[in-house]
Amino acid sequence: MADSDISRILPRVLIVSRRSVRKNKFVDFVGEYHLDLIVSYGAVPVIVPRVNGVHMLLESFEPIHGVLLCEGEDIDPSLYEAETSSLSPDELEEIRRLHASDTAIDKEKDSIELGLAKLCLERNIPYLGICRGSQVLNVACGGSLYMDIEKEVSKKCPEEHRVRHIDYDDYDGHRHLVNVLENTPLHDWFKDSLEEDKMEIWVNSYHHQGVKRLAQRFVPMAYSPDGLTEGFYDPDAYNPEEGKFIMGLQFHPERMRRPDSDEFDYPGCPKAYQEFVKAVIFYQKKLNSSTSVPKPIVLNQEMEKQRKVILRSFSLAKNIYSTRRELHPSKESELEAGAEFLESNTALSLQQENRLKQMGATVRNSNAYIERLKLNEEREKLARSVMGKMSVEQLSDLMSFYHMMGQICSEVVGKKLQGIVNDTAGA
Repeated sequence: MADSDISRILPRVLIVSRRSVRKNKFVDFVGEYHLDLIVSYGAVPVIVPRVNGVHMLLESFEPIHGVLLCEGEDIDPSLYEAETSSLSPDELEEIRRLHASDTAIDKEKDSIELGLAKLCLERNIPYLGICRGSQVLNVACGGSLYMDIEKEVSKKCPEEHRVRHIDYDDYDGHRHLVNVLENTPLHDWFKDSLEEDKMEIWVNSYHHQGVKRLAQRFVPMAYSPDGLTEGFYDPDAYNPEEGKFIMGLQFHPERMRRPDSDEFDYPGCPKAYQEFVKAVIFYQKKLNSSTSVPKPIVLNQEMEKQRKVILRSFSLAKNIYSTRRELHPSKESELEAGAEFLESNTALSLQQENRLKQMGATVRNSNAYIERLKLNEEREKLARSVMGKMSVEQLSDLMSFYHMMGQICSEVVGKKLQGIVNDTAGA
């Protein structure tokens, strides 16, 4: 297979960039570990730039086979109705000072990412949220966040259960324990690294906020000793081999690597990306199978001429039905093409063949056929009497029903006729 063919068939994973400042100019970036893993497992990362107005252009990034959202600033508290009454103005100011790089709200990034998260939830597009991406997913489903873990969680915990969730002096090396829950994807990925009597792994941590109220649709996969949810998923939307994957991880498995090495802390670290991309690939296959459109048949000049003659014949017959007018003698010969076409087709069941022959007779002599289909006066009188006793609403419903039936019949007949044309063209 040529490289150009591969580039067309690989599924697309959207990743929203993070904005930074370099040499007094904004620069958008995505961590290379995310990109490397997505590519290595068989998908194409498509970077959605954090540029003003992009949240209104998300349809331009179609087709979307998966969404990976990762690091970034704090989510605007107004989006999850944060209860700030427990934090004093001095505490809020201290939070802004300690976490200056994270507390600068980026409303455009919020709009882009929440828009993508909701799109995934509506269409069941595979979604993997890492760190901020997990928080976006929770907020998109109605959950809430702690504005600051140290102020709202750590102070209420016994000292032996307190966890340091961010260490600016040891950014990459800092780890803390989490307890993995059984019968979850996370347990399946890390089970070979868990001790028999302990369900614990050490994870990295780069955040001062976290899940406060987990949205109802999600099930936790891991907790830190202070009770903070470190991972969750939707069990009803998780089956990678069926293209289903909705998950949030507070830690960064892609960065859990040994010092000065690309070797992972645990063999299970890349599993989230591997299973995510597996779901993306299956989602693309499912999407393609449901939206595939057969290629149109190209007719040669002679067949195209015959097709137009037949369509003209059907058009005349339709006009006779709808207007109930007599056909001008000069036009009668034009009905022959449609009648002969319908009557000569034998690649059908006996019932279909008889029905098409009836249609052929109708095309050949529409006036006579209409007369045979007319209701006799007694039945018509009875029908009018019954309908005269019906309410306006009932009559309206009846009209809607028959209008719908007429549309369905028209569509089905159209498809059958198109199939006959295609079979004839391929013969």
